[in-house]
Amino acid sequence: MPSAVITGATSGLGLAFAIHLAGAGYDLTLVARTRRDLESTADLLRSPGRRVTTMAADLATAPGSSRLTERLARTVPDLLVNNAGMAVAAAFPASDSGAEEALLQLNIGCVLRTTQAVLPAMMQRGYGAVVNVASVAAYGPTWLASTYPASKSWVLAFTESIARSAPIRDSGVRIMALLPGYIRTAFHQRAGLEVGHLPSWMWLNSEQVVTAAMRDLARGRLVSIPTRRYRACAWGLRHLPRTLTSAFSWDLGRARSALAPPDAPCTADPAA
Repeated sequence: MPSAVITGATSGLGLAFAIHLAGAGYDLTLVARTRRDLESTADLLRSPGRRVTTMAADLATAPGSSRLTERLARTVPDLLVNNAGMAVAAAFPASDSGAEEALLQLNIGCVLRTTQAVLPAMMQRGYGAVVNVASVAAYGPTWLASTYPASKSWVLAFTESIARSAPIRDSGVRIMALLPGYIRTAFHQRAGLEVGHLPSWMWLNSEQVVTAAMRDLARGRLVSIPTRRYRACAWGLRHLPRTLTSAFSWDLGRARSALAPPDAPCTADPAA
């Protein structure tokens, strides 16, 4: 039976990955901060013949990240989903430096370390896959005065750089960056971000994102952007002048009443 490790696995996109992979016959290791949430999620997913284990770790800290990488190095899964992530609501540079460092540790450092922990064994045995959750925001500064898009730009660049290298291509291992748009999860509430101004068409649900991601992974794609609307947004962020795209961006440095207008076309973020 194939195995998967999912970070941020008790809610939102991570939970949707867990449910989807459980249905596909995977043994699961769920990683999140809160043991109570982990156990309730594991109880939901356990069934005869399926093993679901949990690991409580705060991946925004060095000790928590180290615990996970050590475990991954000992027992390498068939699939690693680096889903856990965070955003800081306060505008830079007024934001708390500790929170910004935690963002870097979780969104960047943990992705680097876990990917490095599993790749050597995956390459040696000739199979395995890594999905790194980024964001459509990785293609441009859609959140002005925020370090979040920059962290997701790193995830995208890192994933593409590694995936395109000859040793990875020749090994049979697949690595893919997932770039969703806005997803209806608790991500924004936990981060303290007000998103009530966004129009309904910008919202995706976790299940459709995961279904698209797993389909694209099976097809060997390096980047997965669910739905045509967000692929169009990604094209605009990549090719239109920054002066144009930034005019429609969400500026955290402004007052709440001056946030991006409801028809802003290309503001995006994933949910952890």
